[in-house]
This record gives sequence, structure tokens and C-alpha cells, in this order.
Amino acid sequence: MSTRKEGFRTGKSGVDTYILFMVYPNGPSTIYCTPRVSRRMKYLRTCNCFLISTMATSDMTRIIRNIFKDIRLELSDEFDRNFERQGFFSEAWQRRKSPTRPGGSILIDTGKLRRSIHSRSTDNSITFYSDLPYAEIHNDGGEITVTEKMKRFFWAKYYATTGSFGRKKNGELRKDKRTVQLSGEAEFWKHMALMRVGSKITIPRRQFLGYSPEVEKAVREIVEENLEEYFKSDFKL
Repeated sequence: MSTRKEGFRTGKSGVDTYILFMVYPNGPSTIYCTPRVSRRMKYLRTCNCFLISTMATSDMTRIIRNIFKDIRLELSDEFDRNFERQGFFSEAWQRRKSPTRPGGSILIDTGKLRRSIHSRSTDNSITFYSDLPYAEIHNDGGEITVTEKMKRFFWAKYYATTGSFGRKKNGELRKDKRTVQLSGEAEFWKHMALMRVGSKITIPRRQFLGYSPEVEKAVREIVEENLEEYFKSDFKL
């Protein structure tokens, strides 16, 4: 099994697609050469030439189709669960530093990013992708450059936040918990709005798609299970 993470953007049918991860399961003859296999698979490996030469083309096509279907379903579920785990399998995501949603869930404020993750398969690969332009930088981390448009957005958030302050009849701010929290949020947006055009904002890596030992293990097990099931039924091992 081999995997590759793509860091490029490709357009399709006029809609941008951000390819985040691709999986390339090798064919059965390669799987037999892997070092960590079960006892049954070790036996099958010694019969490799015979088994492959006697496997019908239709059987090979069916097995590969089943393998790809199982991998696509399994990894789609595991990658989606990363949003629940709030981390990439056992690697926890960095917590928020901004006061906008302290202690809240990361990357699922609206659930739009989570719902944007899709997959498709070809004859030799499975691709996981998103049509959201900010999916890649959250998955890989990096820097974004402050623009005039971004500054206008930050100012709009600042004024919207200050407009929600709780106030007494004389106009003074209340000191309730909500107003105190909003005050901190307003200061955050003001700080962002005052950044110079061209300044850099660092986005921490919060990976939800990509290679991991868990991914390799899942793919390996699916391939072995499908091959073992075929050989068991046809060769009565």
C-alpha cells in the first residue's frame, strides 16, 4: 500500500477542487511482499506466482473493486471522526488562542468544513478532497497574508461585537459574564483589524486528512481480508 498527500489545487467543471489526500493501494502481487503479514498470508506469498496466474481477470477486477469500496468507506468514516476526536487520530489539535469561541469545538463552528470533505475513486486511486479554499491551510497549516478585504471584515466583526455589549441605562457597560467575554472578543477583532496589509497570520496545522500509521493499518487489513476471503473460498485453504 502506498499513500500520497497532494498539496496542489485543480479545477474541474469550473469549480475549484482542493485535493488533500490520495491513497494508492498496490495490486495483490505487491501486497504479498509486505514484511508484516499473517501466517495464512505468508503461505499465500509462497504460492504467489501460481495464484496470480490462475486468477481470472474478472475475479481480479471484482476484488480490486471491493477493496477500493471498503477502503473508501472505512477512511471516510475515520477522517470524519477526527472532527469528533478533535485531533488527527491520536494527535490532538492545537487549542484556540482567540477569545471568539473559547473552549468550543475546533473546525466545526458551522460544520461546513466537515461536510465539504468528499471522496472519489478511479481504477488505481482514492482521492479525498474539499471544494472549500481554506480546507488545505487548516489541514496542512501555514500563513495567510492580510489584505484590505480582510481588514474590512475584521472591523465589521469588531463593530458587530461592540454593538452587542450589555449596557446600563446611563450607557455604561454591564459587568456580566457575557459582556466581559464580548469585550475580549472585540479587542481581538480590533487587534486583527489594525494589522498592516501584507502582514502574516499563522494558521496552526490541524490535520484531518492524510497519511498515518492508522491509515496504513486500515488499508493493509482491508486488502488482506479481501484477498484471504477470495483464496479461502476458491482454494479452500
